Amino acid sequence: MKSKILSVLKYLLFLLIGLLLLWLALRGLDFTKIWVEIEAARYSWLLLAMIPGFISHLSRAARWNIMINSMGYKTRLSSTFHAVMMGYLANMAVPRLGEITRCTILSRRDIIPLNGLIGTVIAERLFDTLTLLVITLLVVISQFNFLADFLEKMFVTPISDQLPSSISLLIVLIISIICGLFLFWLLLKFSMPFIRRLSFYKKMKDLLIGFASGIKTIKNLKQKRAFMFHTLVIWSMYFLMTYIPFQALKDTSHLTLLDATTLLMMGTFAIVAPVPGGIGAYHYIISKTLGEVYNIAPEPAASFAIMAHAAQVFFIVFIGIVSLVFIVTTKNQPANAKISPAEKQDISTA
Repeated sequence: MKSKILSVLKYLLFLLIGLLLLWLALRGLDFTKIWVEIEAARYSWLLLAMIPGFISHLSRAARWNIMINSMGYKTRLSSTFHAVMMGYLANMAVPRLGEITRCTILSRRDIIPLNGLIGTVIAERLFDTLTLLVITLLVVISQFNFLADFLEKMFVTPISDQLPSSISLLIVLIISIICGLFLFWLLLKFSMPFIRRLSFYKKMKDLLIGFASGIKTIKNLKQKRAFMFHTLVIWSMYFLMTYIPFQALKDTSHLTLLDATTLLMMGTFAIVAPVPGGIGAYHYIISKTLGEVYNIAPEPAASFAIMAHAAQVFFIVFIGIVSLVFIVTTKNQPANAKISPAEKQDISTA
């Protein structure tokens, strides 16, 4: 009961943060001008952007299949695709719930150990994070003059302002952290014999073994070229999903392919923020990027952020509901035979 209350409070906190960011993004703007921009938008471009969106999700499901198959399990593209879309749908409500949701659905449908699936998702996220860092580096190098002042204003200055101004206070803080880590290590070392006797320890150990098994799928991939191909497709489609909506508004229609790469980078950082559906974080970062980097007027910048986010939400909710109906109404025929706990353990430790 206590954990549920804490989960609800954490959700409400992140929701409030999202709403605060949304307020900051729209604060002081003329809502009449924003509405005029939204009314005059060419929505055919937003609909067109959903095509690469669909392809990216399909390719993500196919890439996940490759990782799961490397663990020794069979999967269907239809099952993984619908599991992925239901995961996205869950993330719209509760941040990070989607990863567990899609793993749970696929585990039950195709008889695959849940901890192994979670491991593949962790590996997938790590690989995508690396890809995003590469894109970020390329963007910063190619548009350094544009981004230097913006990044300093948005990130460096706010963080540096929060740091202690006194050198002695900073030294005390660092020493305190080191001492705290050392005391934690000592406590953990002397309590391990007792911890190992707990049933919770064995469960956590088995879970970590499953995670490691999933993460090792990157190293042991049987279809490395196909994996890289689908990764390229996913991020190329994300790029098109960012570039195509530029044409929906007159004020953003002049933006280039390179500008879309910058906005893709900033938008991705906004979407991964722990707020429901990226609400607020996406609007704030995208509108600020358009305004500060590309000198787009505040109202058109906010209009673009609102429409682009709304289009993504509509698409995910629609396909997510279709996937939910598919999973609920179709007869389940597992791709894998039911296996014993001992066999699961053998595969997890392989």
